[in-house]
Amino acid sequence: MLIVKRFVFNPFFENTYLVYDDIKKEAAVIDPGCYNFSERTKLSSFIDEEGLNVKYLINTHCHIDHIFGNSFIKEKYNPIFIAPEEDLFLLDLMIEQGKSYGTPLDPSPKPDELINEKMEICLGKSCGKFIHVPGHSPGGYCLYFENEKICFTGDVLFKESIGRTDLWGGDYNTLIKSIHEKLLKLPDDVKIYPGHELESTIAYEKQNNQFLI
Repeated sequence: MLIVKRFVFNPFFENTYLVYDDIKKEAAVIDPGCYNFSERTKLSSFIDEEGLNVKYLINTHCHIDHIFGNSFIKEKYNPIFIAPEEDLFLLDLMIEQGKSYGTPLDPSPKPDELINEKMEICLGKSCGKFIHVPGHSPGGYCLYFENEKICFTGDVLFKESIGRTDLWGGDYNTLIKSIHEKLLKLPDDVKIYPGHELESTIAYEKQNNQFLI
């Protein structure tokens, strides 16, 4: 069984997820937004207390609030770091992204592997696949664990909302189209874990998300 632990980090109130198998203790850190010493200590203390093996570091996309902790996680646990190829330009612009918000930050390492829709990752016996849902950024991906019926949607789909499209590489029409074609075709009982705010379900968003009705 997969366990999902949510941490809310940084001035953007970003959701950093730690998802792990309860038997083998294999874990993935999804979108590490841990910005300062206190936040990084909170995340690493939980990982150490649970005895987790951080197998993957995953960026669903590469806007700064989701990548603050890339260097920290990579250096401390040396996981396989995977990120979208289409968003590599955002990693390269990380310092410039920070300056635009008045936020100093450390540069990110380069990914070990690039996300595509043929890629699969496994934590214990639970395996997830990536779904390309561009529009918030060119390389926006969601991570879907079909058997567990959970999907990490990054900044693509929120409870009763969608990702911004006025940032680097955003496009409103592309986002709406890709959500309809990719995410809303998932089973209604799939639980979504977004990059901000609280979780939801595909069924709830079909019925209540004014951007999609």
